Amino acid sequence: MSSALATPPVEEPTVSPTPATAAPEPPVVRGAATRAALWRVTKPSIAILAFLGLWELAPRVGLADEVFLPPFSTVIDALFGLASSGQLWEHLSASLTRAVIGFSIAVVIAIPLGIAIAWYRPVSEFLSPILEVFRNTAALALLPVFVLILGIGEESKIALVIFACTFPILLNTISGVRTVDPLLIKSASSLGLPPVRLFQKVVLPAAVPTIFTGIRMAAAASILVLIAAEMVGAKAGLGYLITASQLNFQIPDMYAGIVAISILGVTLNAILVTIERRLSRWRETN
Repeated sequence: MSSALATPPVEEPTVSPTPATAAPEPPVVRGAATRAALWRVTKPSIAILAFLGLWELAPRVGLADEVFLPPFSTVIDALFGLASSGQLWEHLSASLTRAVIGFSIAVVIAIPLGIAIAWYRPVSEFLSPILEVFRNTAALALLPVFVLILGIGEESKIALVIFACTFPILLNTISGVRTVDPLLIKSASSLGLPPVRLFQKVVLPAAVPTIFTGIRMAAAASILVLIAAEMVGAKAGLGYLITASQLNFQIPDMYAGIVAISILGVTLNAILVTIERRLSRWRETN
């Protein structure tokens, strides 16, 4: 009787699966994404470039009188000339100082007042009638009143800026606080948050976008009314520069002052948008 030796089964080596690697995007897809990103960046600039091109060509081809509408390149040369001589910075600093002081005072007044009106019904019932009267009054219509009371110096111009900036911030603050989701407020109150913490953690963060809309509107209004006030009575400022250049028939300098105002307004708006995004970063994370 023969006996067979039992041989243990041979285990086959196991090969660990290699992780799948994502296939690289084809060049066509990458090129389309690049073109789409480039278009998003350049699209807002097309209208501005078209306007500047029309401004440059219109006086050169005879569509407008070059004396009264100089080409854009001539205006830029005048702008650099004013900057190199120091006149532009003198007038710019004067206007910016007045605008920033008036705008800052308006922010300090309007935001707490708007919160009080939106949150406390007795305050709203008491102040709403007088606010309706003043918010429908044009700021420039009160310029003679401010000049008579405060004089023709800096005080009247700053007071005009304060008046013009207060109502956009005030009304947007009221709207922002009143439109906070009531469920958020009830949830925070049920957790035992005191009123101060409730404002800090719930109401103000939710109202920030609406408040900043009013702040940006107020920044634009501060520049507009200030330039108009400087055209009436001032010895320095961008409004004075425009009026003096017109009276002296320095037309390129006049347009240079207008371009400087536009650059100032765009810069202030960009700064405020950046601040708003930083304060509203929690919305992006949510």
